[in-house]
Amino acid sequence: MHIIIVGCGRVGAELAKLLSAEGHNVVIIDRHQSSFDRLGSSFNGLSLKGNGFDLALLKQAGIEKADAFCAVTNGDNTNLIAAQAAKKIFRVPRVFARIYDPQRAHIYTALGLDIISGTMLFAAMLRDKIIESRFSSYLIETKELGVIEIEVKDALAGKTVQQVNMPQEFLVVAIRRMKEIIIPEQTTVLKEKDILMAAVKVASLNKIRERFTL
Repeated sequence: MHIIIVGCGRVGAELAKLLSAEGHNVVIIDRHQSSFDRLGSSFNGLSLKGNGFDLALLKQAGIEKADAFCAVTNGDNTNLIAAQAAKKIFRVPRVFARIYDPQRAHIYTALGLDIISGTMLFAAMLRDKIIESRFSSYLIETKELGVIEIEVKDALAGKTVQQVNMPQEFLVVAIRRMKEIIIPEQTTVLKEKDILMAAVKVASLNKIRERFTL
């Protein structure tokens, strides 16, 4: 994939290195030349100095053939403008923008952009650790669904996945068994000490806790 990243801060640099190591064609843009020092010697992509919403610079970065565009600077306005240019002018198929102010999320969404808010993610992660360490709501942006881990013991052992699932409320999507990860079928039989990873409707969380004695 040809991927353009705007912002070579800690997040942008790490993302660029990860994608580059996987063999993708990565171009990263930043206003400060010194920011590229974060990339290290292993990065084999292209780094360009300048503004991420400079149309001429974006063309130089190959945006007309880009498969994905990520705006991850430390400025919400810069990310919004750059992402808009990629989405509306150059028709990049996948455009992502990082925001700091969660109150502005609706602006990005209305423009058809995929947003990632570190503020919201971190707050949700902390909330989950404080309230229920087995439950993670931050994985799914709608806030209507979450992921929960449940250890199989007592009456659960010997049941099938179909017997455990609750339509529209609780769905086992994976089982961690020792060092193995299993994508289960409806007929998969649960074993003692299995760890179930299930999608759960947040509104049904209390019901799930009661059913599985969490």
